[in-house]
Amino acid sequence: MRDFQQPGRSEVFAANGMCATSHPLAAKTAIQILEAGGNAVDAAIAGAVLLGIAEPQMTGIGGDWFVLFTPPGDDRIHALNGSGRAPAGLTAAAMRGAGHTIVPDMGAEAVTVPGAVDAFCRLSADWGKAGLAMSLAPAIHYAEAGIPVAPRVAFDWQTAESRLQGAARGFYLNGGKVPHVGQMFRHTQQAEVLRRIALEGRAGFYEGEVAEDMVASLTALGGTHTLDDFAATACDYVDPISGDYKGTELVEHPPNGHGATAILMANILAEFDLPSMDPLGAQRIHIEAEAAKLAYDTRNRFLSDPATMTRLDHMLSQDTARALAALIDPARAMANPAAISESVHKETIYITVVDADRMCVSLIYSIFHNFGSGLASDRFGILFQNRGAGFTLTEGHPNEAAGGKRPMHTIIPGMLRQDGKVVMPFGVMGGAYQPNGHARFLTNVVDYGMSPQQAIDAPRSFFDQGVLNVERGYPDAVRQALTDMGHKVEVPHTAIGGAQAIRLDHANGVLVGASDPRKDGCALGY
Repeated sequence: MRDFQQPGRSEVFAANGMCATSHPLAAKTAIQILEAGGNAVDAAIAGAVLLGIAEPQMTGIGGDWFVLFTPPGDDRIHALNGSGRAPAGLTAAAMRGAGHTIVPDMGAEAVTVPGAVDAFCRLSADWGKAGLAMSLAPAIHYAEAGIPVAPRVAFDWQTAESRLQGAARGFYLNGGKVPHVGQMFRHTQQAEVLRRIALEGRAGFYEGEVAEDMVASLTALGGTHTLDDFAATACDYVDPISGDYKGTELVEHPPNGHGATAILMANILAEFDLPSMDPLGAQRIHIEAEAAKLAYDTRNRFLSDPATMTRLDHMLSQDTARALAALIDPARAMANPAAISESVHKETIYITVVDADRMCVSLIYSIFHNFGSGLASDRFGILFQNRGAGFTLTEGHPNEAAGGKRPMHTIIPGMLRQDGKVVMPFGVMGGAYQPNGHARFLTNVVDYGMSPQQAIDAPRSFFDQGVLNVERGYPDAVRQALTDMGHKVEVPHTAIGGAQAIRLDHANGVLVGASDPRKDGCALGY
């Protein structure tokens, strides 16, 4: 039990339904959908689409999503890949010929065709109860009436304002200025798009005036996108992947998402005696950082569109994890994971909903970087994601940019199972941090016996691009100890990630919601 004289938040308990997400209005909307007779799919769609208005810097209908879900009363987990593809005319050779060594993340080259709308239309039709119009009604209302800008949203908006370009500045700034906390943000043009989708389904987005607006805008920005690219967009049902961590099964979405990275990292950590380490100490941070370096290096080598990926089994293998774990020096930071592992390898929203029938949804929805590409369509103001920045321009690489191909994705929904029963849908936002975040959440719960809220509240660290970011929640002594081990340690400007979880307490027949204080959101139940 937490110390009630210290800052913190209690977990939320309810019997009939629960939502945990990063904005209170989205959580409230999801619960209202459940109370009105909708199921977890209806509620998750409603909350997620509303988050595109409440947190436009994080997500929107110009983005992608992945979802894990279970049918009512069934512990079999299904997966739906709602990520879009590169336009048919995109080539890595053309970008290399233009002098690029990486895909320009604020150019039309990085804009893949949005996959989220097709996915939520399909999911609603196949698994929802209430119908798409009911799920979209709250977002339509708030897009027109407006939503007061929340504190974390305002912070992100101010930080990322320079990414907004051209038409996007007119739609996502108020009078040319970043909205301040409490100021209303409206997007009436997006309300019109959502209204068309509610009436016409996916055709209201991928065909007709909305598609024409997106294609014309992208063409003017130098893109190769066509109406055929948009019309051809289709999500896919796929088989989840999983790995065992000390009796708890970590279930992830398969590639082109990088859930395999989370499983590999957890398998590496399983080779160490984490319970003997201080959960808030330097030794645990060091081992986790070294495991992340090796797991992410593996990802960078192999992960891609499933049509071109051939080393998934290698990433999920316990033998691979053991070999990588053996490369970790418990007392010293490695300088170059790519070099030492040769012998072994020959920004986002999350929402989870559980309903009275114990249908579980774990859904993550993103435009990638803050405000995606920073580009928006001229007429309807649809903000384009920059998921194409997940491609590489390295010739012959499985993740090399190409037309009709899905890029490597950073967004991953998760679920935990024990003894074959789903016990927790969860997710950790934060771009590249997400596999590390899944491994941190998992080890907090399994190795240290933390409750979901404690596991989310605990301070975080993340090795990224040569720097070990260590949140202010750690004392200076921990940062000094890590520096002495050879890490370049910094306090990050922004809190690391954001997480949400719902625990299914099967013994008591209740749901337990937890939500990250690093975001504006909450868990709500009824």
